[in-house]
Amino acid sequence: MEKDEIRGYSARISQANSSELVVIIYELFMYSFGEAKDAYGAGMIEESVKYMRKAQECVAELRRSLNFKYEISYELERLYKYVNEKLALAITKRQPVDFESVENVMQKLGKSFAEIAKQDKSAPIMQNSQKVYAGLTYGKNSLNEVFFDKNQASRGFKA
Repeated sequence: MEKDEIRGYSARISQANSSELVVIIYELFMYSFGEAKDAYGAGMIEESVKYMRKAQECVAELRRSLNFKYEISYELERLYKYVNEKLALAITKRQPVDFESVENVMQKLGKSFAEIAKQDKSAPIMQNSQKVYAGLTYGKNSLNEVFFDKNQASRGFKA
């Protein structure tokens, strides 16, 4: 991932509510999974394994974020377990194992959570972060994002 992409994800994370964070994790999973498939296709097995492990970390984070007060969480847990098992098998065997089904499951779930996130109007989780304003300045070939806060001293952890 390039520095600009990392910066973009960091800005999105700092402004995201809980639903948007889940969508971001799905996006990171799809990025890592895509890189793993590409690396395997290019014969770079160790690179593929590295990205499959990153995809596993995303699945682990999705599992940790489940709220078992809701019945759907048990179904999601089963799907995440299935995806994790397929990734673990692929890492162990050093070859793709049911990559199509893993990709299909995660794409459908990601799209579903993206729709849910559109409806979620809750406040960002990080309450004391910089606000991001896009479109205030322009670079040579791109739109720059500017962080602006009149009260810079109020940022950070409050003791």
